[in-house]
Amino acid sequence: MRFDTPDPDYVSSRRAQGNFVLAFKITLGFLAVIWSVFLFDQLLNLNLIQFGLRPRDSIGLIGLITTPLLHFNLSHILSNSLPLMIGGCFMLYLFPNSAVRALPVIYIGSGALAWLFARSNIHIGASGLIYGLLAFVFVSGVLRRDMRSIGAALVIWFMYGSMIWGVLPAAPETSWELHASGFVLGVWMAIAYRQWDRPPMKRYDWEDDEHTTDEGPLAEWRDYDVEGRRKSPPAVGVDRQRQIGTSAGRDSN
Repeated sequence: MRFDTPDPDYVSSRRAQGNFVLAFKITLGFLAVIWSVFLFDQLLNLNLIQFGLRPRDSIGLIGLITTPLLHFNLSHILSNSLPLMIGGCFMLYLFPNSAVRALPVIYIGSGALAWLFARSNIHIGASGLIYGLLAFVFVSGVLRRDMRSIGAALVIWFMYGSMIWGVLPAAPETSWELHASGFVLGVWMAIAYRQWDRPPMKRYDWEDDEHTTDEGPLAEWRDYDVEGRRKSPPAVGVDRQRQIGTSAGRDSN
């Protein structure tokens, strides 16, 4: 399996560095909004949780916008902050054009799907969005197979691979419906935009050598047998030998 290497000049360019800074600022800004809402709610005791997602209730549709912004307690918001930061930075930095289109679908869609089939309860938290972000980054790395995307996918897997169990109805106190909705939409968006945001790849000298076959520099190994001895040239058939001899006789006349 071949893994492409992004052009180092592109990766280290001022534009790429600017994209990373922008991705970090946008994600950090969204986190600041979430924390501001949480602190505002806790200090003034406003009970903003009542504005969460209420499945199959027309009033609960406001939760499509508010659900990712609301958290039950300090432990809840802390557990969501780091994966949101990592997933958001990866998605916005590595796949900026895809993110502009995929993020609204994941943000609104995760709540919309949960509104259709989730339990009759109030669902809050950014976990649906987080599952969508992490699923998008991981599946994009698997599909694109360039070193940057694969590296991001491995980070997601090693840090949050166990979160996959959160899409199952195991813990009644967690909204697995939001998790599952975000995960499905993240995978779908990654497949839909798998051809987008592909960076220029590094090319090696042998790839531009006009004397090199499509099989690369290892093609010359076809001239050797399994024991490392050079193969004999193919034998010329009897009919071909007669043809060569006849031609030679004509030339001598």
